[in-house]
Formats: sequence, C-alpha cells, structure tokens
Amino acid sequence: MPLSEYTIDPDLDLVLEREVAVPKEKVWEAWTTPEILMQWFCPLPWKTVECEIDLKPGGLFRTVMESPEGQRMDAGNGCYLEVINNEKLVWTSAMEADYRPAPASEDNPTGFFTAIIMLESTDTGTRYSVISRHSSAAHAEAHQQMGFEGGWGTALEQMVSLIKTGSIT
Repeated sequence: MPLSEYTIDPDLDLVLEREVAVPKEKVWEAWTTPEILMQWFCPLPWKTVECEIDLKPGGLFRTVMESPEGQRMDAGNGCYLEVINNEKLVWTSAMEADYRPAPASEDNPTGFFTAIIMLESTDTGTRYSVISRHSSAAHAEAHQQMGFEGGWGTALEQMVSLIKTGSIT
C-alpha cells in the first residue's frame, strides 16, 4: 500500500519517505530479524542491545537501547497489528503482546503511537515509507522534537549501508 493511500493528519502524524537502492526483501529482513535489527535500529553511538520479535498480528516487538555511557533505555514493548511479508509492518506501543493494553506511563513524552512501515519495489530499489501516528498534537510534536526524522532517517541510512556492504551478520 503506497503512502498516498493513507490520510495524513499533519498535526498528529509524522512521515518519513525515502528511496533506497537496496531490494525491499533485504529491508524486510533487516526489520524482522532481531540479530540484524540490533545492528542498525538506533543512531550511533547509541546501540540496540536487546530485541524480541514475534512476527505475527498480536506478536511482540521490543527493543532496548544503550547510550554511549551505558545507560539503558527500554524503548518499550509494542504489538504487531498487521504483517504483510515484504510489504508492510504495523505495530503500536499502545498494546503489548496478545493485544494486551499497555500500562500508562508518565515517563513517555511522546505518548503511545502506531508505526506503519511500507515497502514498495522501484526500478532502483525500494520506496521506504514510515508513518508515526500519535493521539495528540503535543505527543507528535514531542516525538518530532526528540528527533523523529533525523533519528529514523539515520537508522535507515545505517541499515542501507549494512545491506550494501554485506556487513549484516
């Protein structure tokens, strides 16, 4: 499904769209294999030190990140809502595995969000589209201020570099 088929609310939704010169199957593999995702998922010098993926609707998506000083940040649990092989991943932080509602947290400035990752083959590789949907303009703005575009964009560049160099282990 292309990005154009979604209604984007500029107050609530953050969007990142890029063309990358790698096949969508490799991008899919990087998003759905914990050992690979841990190599690129957060911008360096931060690193992803834990990842769990149960790739099915109702399945768990969880990552833990670590700062250069060794401080760990549980990036939160999420629940997959939709999984279309090599085309689309949808998950939300509003639920945990098995569609269990996530507990509210005052430590979460961006609130709950839903991420939609879409992959489309192009003549030169993949059109990579992300929508991060929020429940309020304040939460969307907080996510933007935390560096949504820069962070997600840098992580994507790291992923593409790993794919191109064959460095994904």
